This record gives sequence, C-alpha cells and structure tokens, in this order.
Amino acid sequence: MTRSNVVPLGLADERQLRIDLAAALRLAARYDWHEGVANHFSAAVSADGKQFLVNPRWKHFSMAKASELLLVDADDPDTMKRPDAPDPSAWSIHSAIHRRLPHARVALHLHPPYATTLATLKDPTIKPIDQVTARFFNRLAVDNAFGGIATGEAEGERIASTIGNHRAVMMGNHGVTTVGETVAEAFDAMYHLERAARTMVLAYSTGRELNVMDDALAEATAGEWDVYKEAEHAHFAEMKRILDHEDPSYAD
Repeated sequence: MTRSNVVPLGLADERQLRIDLAAALRLAARYDWHEGVANHFSAAVSADGKQFLVNPRWKHFSMAKASELLLVDADDPDTMKRPDAPDPSAWSIHSAIHRRLPHARVALHLHPPYATTLATLKDPTIKPIDQVTARFFNRLAVDNAFGGIATGEAEGERIASTIGNHRAVMMGNHGVTTVGETVAEAFDAMYHLERAARTMVLAYSTGRELNVMDDALAEATAGEWDVYKEAEHAHFAEMKRILDHEDPSYAD
C-alpha cells in the first residue's frame, strides 16, 4: 500500500498508534458514548495522512484490539471491495477527512447521548455558561446539512469541508466528531465536548434563563485551555492506566 510519495510511520510508531486508538475505542464504550456496533475512529499512519487505521466493521468498541484495526488508503477506490472492508459510513466520513484535512491525524466520530441531544436542536451550539462550555467558544463547527446515514461520498466530503480548520464539529441531526494531532488530543476534546453538552442539556432542562458569558470573557476562557495542553495527554495516559489495570487486552 505504500506509495512513492508517502513516508509511513515506523513499525514501533504504528504499533503505539494502534494501541492508543484501541484504548480510545474501549474508553468510548466505558463512557457509553458509542451506539451499538456503529461509530468509528481513525488515525493516520502516513505522512500525507491518507493511509489510516480504522476500527473493523461492526465490531463492538468494548472488544477493540490494536492488532485488529484495519489499515486502509483514502485514495484506494477498491477499499470497499475488500473482504474486510470497513463500515460504509466509516469509509465515507473518515476517508474524506484524511484526504482533505492534514491537521486531522486522528478523527473520532460518535453519537454520545448529550452531544447528540444537542445535535437534535434547531440551535445546537454550545453556549459559554461555564469554563468547559467556554472551551468551545468560536471553536466548534456546526453542520446543519444532514443528508441521511453517511454512506455516500458526498456526505463525507461535506462533513470534512464543514470541519475545516476546527477540531470539533456538531453534526446536526447526527452526532459529533473531534479531530486532533494525536489520539490523546482528540479523545480529550471528545470527553470535554460531551461534558459541555451535558451541562447545556441540564441547564436547558431547568427552564431558567442561561447566564451566558460575554464574548470577551468567553474568548479569554477558551484561550486559557491552551495552557492545559499537557493535561490532555496526562488525561489519556491516566485512562490507559485504568484500562491496563482492569483489562489490558486492548493492546493485543
């Protein structure tokens, strides 16, 4: 699969990426963010991002293993003819992301309960009402052009286009996707996106008026999250330690 203009990761690097992606899948199941045997995670292994790992079709997240992740090529038109072809929706969304968005080395697509609840609203934006919701101020793309289950090329291309330079997208009538340079960053973004959505849903449920920060305070608070960049990696490392203690088979 290696093309002449592609520099793939070393074997050790790909092995660690497989372990991290499998861990993220297990953790998504632990938090009940997944939906049945749907949803999908991917991580680029080539320098251009077009060769990527993705979870196998219709395998439960809670059973994910590093060795079972599929290696596919976003430029390979015969991918869906493979006997181990990925889920059609996974191919539609993730091949488009890895073709179009170099900064999206990792992409996590889920239908978690609170974020998906927000995605069903006419206005699915996350308003800055606390420090976690403020993390996403002016940093969350919104896609309100849902066209059905994303099994066609056009749907994936539109989703990737909507993400643009953002690192998270609220997918109206659908779910959410986060992207990042590493699995740790994409995972931490998903964790806090679902936390922020939970706060929004609970605040809306009171029926009381929201106390929304002014733009200057919201932007300043969002900017402060950059100071905690190392915490994103520490968060993921700690969660892997929990998995190692309870069931380290994800790394197999």
